[in-house]
Amino acid sequence: MKTAEINTAVKMLETLNSATQKRVVEHLQEYISALHDEVLWDEKIDKSKDQLAMAARQARAEYKAGHAKPLDIDQF
Repeated sequence: MKTAEINTAVKMLETLNSATQKRVVEHLQEYISALHDEVLWDEKIDKSKDQLAMAARQARAEYKAGHAKPLDIDQF
């Protein structure tokens, strides 16, 4: 389905020489791939909000009960 925005982008690409078109398309592919990854990440976060909230409540309770200790980054 071509939208007005896609038609505009195609018209803009058509004004460029072949080598430049290729570079633009490569950049678009990278950009769209990154956007796709962001959408997937957002969906995963949305699906796990309840679990994340529960883990945060548990961590807070453990901290208040004195069961938490400072993280020693040298142990990793």
